[in-house]
Amino acid sequence: MRLSDVRLFPPPVPTPSGTPAPRLPRSHPPPRLSPLPQLRTKNKELFISYPHPYPYPFNHPMTPTLYIRLATMVFLHYFVWSCWYNTMAVYLGKLEFTGTQIGLAYGTTAIGALVSPFLIGVIADRFFPTQRVLAILHLLGAGLLWLITKQTEFGSFYALLIAYTVTYMAGHALINSLTLQHASTKAFPVIMTSASIGWITANFVINLTGRVDNAGMFALASAVALGMGLYSFTLPHTPPKGDQGPVSISKLLGLDALRLLKDRSFAVFMICSFLICIPLSFYFTWTGAFILEVADKQLPSSILATKAGDLGVYELIVALVHKIFPGSAKMSLGQISEIGFLLLLPILLVRFGAKKIMVFGMVAWAVRFAIFALFNEEPNAVHYIWALLGGILLHGMCYDFIFVMGRMYVDRFAGESIRASAQGLHAVFTLGAGMFVGSWLSGVVGQHYTRPDNSHNWTGIWLVPSVMSLLLVPVFVFLFREKPSEDTKA
Repeated sequence: MRLSDVRLFPPPVPTPSGTPAPRLPRSHPPPRLSPLPQLRTKNKELFISYPHPYPYPFNHPMTPTLYIRLATMVFLHYFVWSCWYNTMAVYLGKLEFTGTQIGLAYGTTAIGALVSPFLIGVIADRFFPTQRVLAILHLLGAGLLWLITKQTEFGSFYALLIAYTVTYMAGHALINSLTLQHASTKAFPVIMTSASIGWITANFVINLTGRVDNAGMFALASAVALGMGLYSFTLPHTPPKGDQGPVSISKLLGLDALRLLKDRSFAVFMICSFLICIPLSFYFTWTGAFILEVADKQLPSSILATKAGDLGVYELIVALVHKIFPGSAKMSLGQISEIGFLLLLPILLVRFGAKKIMVFGMVAWAVRFAIFALFNEEPNAVHYIWALLGGILLHGMCYDFIFVMGRMYVDRFAGESIRASAQGLHAVFTLGAGMFVGSWLSGVVGQHYTRPDNSHNWTGIWLVPSVMSLLLVPVFVFLFREKPSEDTKA
């Protein structure tokens, strides 16, 4: 029995032309599938299987060796980012940068996301193998990160960080391109779980090595980026696509897909995607500082010093969480939940549909920030730690239900001829414009609620993104329709 003989999908639905799609060969009864996604192996091939019916084909065989090579690439790439992104606000606060300056520093990733399409479209896709461009970008990034460790003035720090994020976000696009060329979109979710693992691991290392509030976070990122650059030379050969005609700026930025905005629902989706990135920026800018400044003070020293056998159940769990996830490493719980929700997303998509899933995501953002805003700043209030952990664990729902689901919706909505442009337009709206505006606004709000002693009014800071997220819900519910019009897909 060959793997190709096993039917892993439901009967094909009619195509727009009215003719049914061809069926897969079936010489044996279909296997009994688990209600949950599973990693399976057969004849030394690894693939992920989801229960049917599922509208997106995610079963794809690949060798374990190739999986490990690509997963290692993704792991190292996201490890570098997590080294500095989660706790940079704490370090910049010690350098006495203002809240607005901190917000601008976080906005550099958005600048990188806007500039990087030109690097990829003009250079990488046309003249050089992808793995070599990726290697050079990370080697350049390693040097820039090392220079950043020496900066104490905002002007020079900001300029170097912009230069670095351009190289990193260009590499970000190449990571996706290289993975999709060798494993296809069907294996993409399996490999991308390594991104969350890399992010979590870096968070642990930063906290355990005492690099949370000093330039050591950038030094570690520089060292790992150097290793990533050298490793990239060993990745599968991915030749350039060659001469593709004159460079089109509109195509690089996804402007060819602007006509899709004529559809009201798609326009509402893009506007809401842009606006929801503002709360996302608040989360990444301030959560690390919030945990270190307020949340960890809720843990009474008596609990941490008491023997485990003498603690109640709640106190014991809180103490264990603090020991396993010290400081800002508690944010790693969000990435753990992200992995779980990523694997559950196909099942939930069948049950609820894209619109309800995105609404759930918006509500989750509002609830999360409301929990943070109501957090009691009085010390020794252990029960509030549970609320904090719950808010962090909502990250999987917040991120996957909005951003992963959003990419899947764009892929379904856009026609074949402009699918890449539509994804580029979505990236400009979210990772570009949305994250830039969000980072700037989070800095302004943080500066406004900074006290004279450099502590923060966290209730005020967190209420702003909570209210924003909540206001988006009725707009999206009443104006968005999941079914696209056929003329926009043509």
